[in-house]
Formats: sequence, C-alpha cells, structure tokens
Amino acid sequence: MNIKEMQYDLKFKLNKIDSSQYKNLRIPEIDWVLNESIELFVKNIAQPRFSQILGFEINQRNIDDIRTLVVDKKDLTVIKIDDKTYYVELPEDYLFYAASRVSLKKNKCVATDIRCTVRSHGDLFEDSPFDNSSFEWEDINITFYEKGIKIYTDGTFEVTDFFLDYIKKPKYVHNAEDFSNTGYKALNGTLLTGHSDCDLPEHTHREIVDIAVLLITGDLIQNYQIKKEKININKFN
Repeated sequence: MNIKEMQYDLKFKLNKIDSSQYKNLRIPEIDWVLNESIELFVKNIAQPRFSQILGFEINQRNIDDIRTLVVDKKDLTVIKIDDKTYYVELPEDYLFYAASRVSLKKNKCVATDIRCTVRSHGDLFEDSPFDNSSFEWEDINITFYEKGIKIYTDGTFEVTDFFLDYIKKPKYVHNAEDFSNTGYKALNGTLLTGHSDCDLPEHTHREIVDIAVLLITGDLIQNYQIKKEKININKFN
C-alpha cells in the first residue's frame, strides 16, 4: 500500500470501531501514529529475530519482513586511533547491527573478509592472550560506542577496510500534500511536502495499520501481546 492507502485503511478500521470518536483525526496525527507503528513493528518484530545467536536470517519470514531495510557490506572509512585501535563512524541511517567484516594487513600478508566479534565494554578481552584480536587466528574484536565502532588489534597488523551489514532506519512516512499545498512541519521541525510511502515490504503494511489502530484506540497494552503473537505466528515455521 502507498501512504494514502494506509491512511484509508486506518480510517476504515477506526470507523468500524467508532464512527464519531476518531473522525476528526488530522493527517499529521495519522502520519505520526503510523510512524510510531512502523517503529514498534521493526523494534519488536525485527530486533528480537536478529539478536538470536543464529542471526535474523533464521527463516524466510524474517528475511521477508525486513528485507528492504537490510544494508549489506557498507564500506566505512577506517580511522586509526593508535597502534592497537581503529574506529569507524556508524551510518546516519543505522538502526541494528547484523554483522561486520574487515580486511587486514601484516607486513606483506593480506587477509580479507574476516568476521568481527562484538565484545562488551566490561570484557577484558584485550588483556587475555586467548581472547585478544589475532591476525593469524583471523579473530577481530570490536566494541560499540554511541556513534561508532572501535576495532582492536594486537599492534602487529593494520585494519585497512571495514564492511558493515546492518538494518537501516525505516523512512518517515507522510501524506503532507493532502494536508496542505505547502505541507506541514513535523515535531522535529522538518518541513514535510509531497508524500512519502512506507519502505517496508508491502505484506507488512496491514500489520502496521493494525498496530496504529491499537495505538489510537488505547487498546495497545491489553491487545499488544495478542497482536505480537499474531505477527510472530510463523516465526519458526
């Protein structure tokens, strides 16, 4: 569905619940709740699937739900901090981590497509001869910071390239052109004009509208678990 169809579907479902209570909802309000629903869908449906040890590509349903948000092998600029530490900034549209790989150089030897291991800040991995990053064992540790990733070496080799697989933020949907010829300002002050459709796969759009209905009617808390189970019904099928 495009944004106009999603708004129509939302109004139709609200009208079936109460034809008078929700008739005065304005387009900016509908846009806002649809975006809230998209955020809920991605965070509560995609994120748990992805954080599993086997990764989010555990079955075809998972891939299909978020396939349009998956970014593969984004080449990020590597910045050297010191002899043992490197840094990359996360993309502006970054939302969730999937995997990362690096290219390494030690003297005349080159290693490519080396998978990274995410470590927590409390780990003493670089103090251990068994857990620290190693060129020979093709084992590279990384940690996350607010806006970037630190990459660790043992000081005997360089990190030359960093490639990130991630889930990007969904696009903000709106139908500003049907509200005003000049559009309207979003809550963050951005002027919205024209329209913007949902960039999640179309088969997820009705699920998103259903979540929006629950948000508007105030039934989200009591019905959310039922809705979540409905959305996740084929999670491991």
